[in-house]
Amino acid sequence: TEPLTSRVLSPHVNTPANSQGILIGDKVYSEVFLAIDSSIIPEESLSSTPSMLDGLDHETETDLRILGCELIQSAGILLRLPQVAMATGQVLFQRFFYSKSFIKHSFEIFAMACVNLASKIEESPRRVRDVINGFHHLKQGKGKK
Repeated sequence: TEPLTSRVLSPHVNTPANSQGILIGDKVYSEVFLAIDSSIIPEESLSSTPSMLDGLDHETETDLRILGCELIQSAGILLRLPQVAMATGQVLFQRFFYSKSFIKHSFEIFAMACVNLASKIEESPRRVRDVINGFHHLKQGKGKK
């Protein structure tokens, strides 16, 4: 048998000369290219968001973004999620609303979806029922203040 270090999958070592992709065993798989350019939101997307194009002013959009992240944080605390899961939910929330409008989508429902998805991404899964109950509890508390 060959040593493990000689079987390291590298596009440069295992890529056949006449095809595109990476050779793993006897199959060729396409490459996945990860770069900082594809993970950062471009400057032009930050200046005119879909919400602004739908007539929402910048200050209100900023307030909704802050409120959504605070809601995710509070729900995460109620659900006893690790901080990394709450941060992941907040990133999902922010990225979603740089491509979709606050006018057309409920930020509260999407915050719930972000908490649910982030809990699973960060391997601290919570039942959908628990997430909904947590948000319902928070909404009830806000009305009493």
